[in-house]
Amino acid sequence: MQGYEIRVRGQVQGVGFRPFIWRLAQERGLSGHVLNDPEGVLIRVAGALDGLAEAISAEAPPLARVDAVEVSGFVFAAPPEGFAIVASQGAGAETRVTPDAATCPECLAEIRGDGRRRHYAFTNCTHCGPRFTILRALPYDRAQTTMAPFEMCDACRAEYEDPADRRFHAQPIACPDCGPRVWLEVEGAERPAEAVGAVLQAGGIVAVKGLGGFHLACDATNPEAVALLRARKRRPAKPFALMGEIETIRLYAEVSEFEESLLRDSSAPVVLLDKAGVALPEAVAPGQDSLGWMLPYTPLHHLLLREWVRGTDGTGAPLVMTSGNLSGEPQVIGNEEAREKLSGFADAFLMHDREIARRLDDSVMRAEPPMVLRRARGQMPGTLPLPEGFEAAPQVVGYGGQMKSAICLIKNGQALLGHHLGELDEALTWEAFEQADADYAALFDHRPEVVAVDLHPEFRASRHGAERAARERLRLVEVQHHHAHLAACMAENGWPLGGGKVAGIILDGLGLGPDGTVWGGELLLGDYRGFERRAWLKPAPLIGGDRAQAEPWRNALVRLDATGLSDWADALFPEAPRDLARQAAAKGINAPMSSSAGRLFDAVAACLGLCPMRQSYEGEAAMRLEALAGRRAAEPYPFTISAGEIDPAPMFAALRADLGTGADPGQCAARFQQGLAAVFAQRAADLVQTGAAQAVALSGGCYQNAQLLRATQAALDALPVLTHKTTPANDGGLALGQAIIAAAQSESD
Repeated sequence: MQGYEIRVRGQVQGVGFRPFIWRLAQERGLSGHVLNDPEGVLIRVAGALDGLAEAISAEAPPLARVDAVEVSGFVFAAPPEGFAIVASQGAGAETRVTPDAATCPECLAEIRGDGRRRHYAFTNCTHCGPRFTILRALPYDRAQTTMAPFEMCDACRAEYEDPADRRFHAQPIACPDCGPRVWLEVEGAERPAEAVGAVLQAGGIVAVKGLGGFHLACDATNPEAVALLRARKRRPAKPFALMGEIETIRLYAEVSEFEESLLRDSSAPVVLLDKAGVALPEAVAPGQDSLGWMLPYTPLHHLLLREWVRGTDGTGAPLVMTSGNLSGEPQVIGNEEAREKLSGFADAFLMHDREIARRLDDSVMRAEPPMVLRRARGQMPGTLPLPEGFEAAPQVVGYGGQMKSAICLIKNGQALLGHHLGELDEALTWEAFEQADADYAALFDHRPEVVAVDLHPEFRASRHGAERAARERLRLVEVQHHHAHLAACMAENGWPLGGGKVAGIILDGLGLGPDGTVWGGELLLGDYRGFERRAWLKPAPLIGGDRAQAEPWRNALVRLDATGLSDWADALFPEAPRDLARQAAAKGINAPMSSSAGRLFDAVAACLGLCPMRQSYEGEAAMRLEALAGRRAAEPYPFTISAGEIDPAPMFAALRADLGTGADPGQCAARFQQGLAAVFAQRAADLVQTGAAQAVALSGGCYQNAQLLRATQAALDALPVLTHKTTPANDGGLALGQAIIAAAQSESD
């Protein structure tokens, strides 16, 4: 019998897509079947389609992402009877895995209702719940997840097998009779989960098992509890993330309509919100003008906030919800691991017995200007379409950098930028990197022809990629760090392979330049295939190498000395070993030259008294400087430029003069940011206006600074500007740039 075959590609498994197709077929009286396979969803229909193909894209389920609907002819051996959902076929992975999704309104209503899932901490359906964090292998069936040990009861089985039910083939389906359970553990003794409220309200610290790992939680309104958590975790100043219901968040922060939409997104990210209203203890985020908030995104979190820890207004009290890990290590995911590593921090453990297959930190976003700062839980493993011109790109793997590590795979016109892993010098993070490398390759059936790495030969990711390329006889492409930043921004914005050159303002901490020096404040003119360096910050020595990243006074010292302001440096840093530092700089002993914009931020922060002697976490000085500047309008400080070299000496002279007359330090911070934005924007604009470039791209970790980003965009006025929105501007996006540059070079070959 003559019919049709419909191939649906995209994020179409684990999202209720087959029952959606079944319902469309029932409405139209169609006969045939639908199934999952390695390429996505396959539909075969006898007779006419009656608008089925059009309805697939127009009415897809909320968690689905339809990339393509392809229709072709098909001949049935015999006329089918009715329309059926049949078993998955094949192995491999041409389709996407669905990210974990926050609890949907229907499931939340069940948790708060009187039915059999009242107060059940693992309630989910095809519109919500765990996906990537419980998946062990494809295809996405229950036997391939960490739900495999939990045999469905008859009631859950009936829902699972009913195509008309929203739990049809919801692989994590469960109820109190057959699913995972949750309990509180105090000093090795098990107690009811509800007892967690008493621990938190008494000022205790609780380790809470979430989707991608453990969090450490405490009452965010209790200064003693917050101070206790900081003391135990030895985390003196790095901001804590917060969790609260939307009514609670509005008490402490400004929430625009767009910001609320981000908070309520199925990915449930941490969203940076300006402080407003009631003040939380300063220790929650010292020196910051914004707070990172997220809504409860699992039934367990909803129960924790609404049922077990109630605020005075009847809603859940806000909780600190920070990663449960030892300093520098990745987040803890196993129960035994939590008992071993977090017992020194936590007074109690809110545990459950569903295993976590892979650790994922919380994603972090800023709403204005929109930007993903950390790409992780809820956004992984989402993919990006490759720009025009990359249709025949080979399979490529990019291994990223040393900091904020992430991996990128290119396959079938899509780029999969992996989740945030962290600093690769840490042994357990390196193990997580190796696991992610194997994990993504297996899950997506990835067999690269090309390996792309950072130009720096000592980065662990670079060594790993080079060794793999040699072992498997793959082509190796070494990519300059800032060229990768430029390409990542271009790729995210869909800049075509043949779209012409772009002026890239790339401002970050460090990256090895082809001249052997450390770059970090660059204006590049380039495309995917190559680049030229058109302007750069005047280099200064990094006294002590890596110590210059941790101790801002070192950067201030060399910049002030170069400006002829050594007396001011002596007055600002009387306790610092200035003479030894100056000798090292003069002799070039462990003092590599660098054009780093990140270190320039540190230098200015130190001059303003912001953690001058030592930062307690990466980026602390720059973040405090951004917060100090706020949204002030300010006249830019002057910079000079000669033969492509941008000299900050006039800026430091003006800064000293301002402070000498009693100027507001916040105004000085704003003038610095405006000046840095203006001098780079002017040079980039010249490249566009002369026709050398077709647009300007802004990338690098410094562009996580919202005020710097706004100032640069304003200075570029009406010119076309590419910015990061869905991929990180920091090193978390490097692997994307590396991979697409390698793909472009392969296209050239």
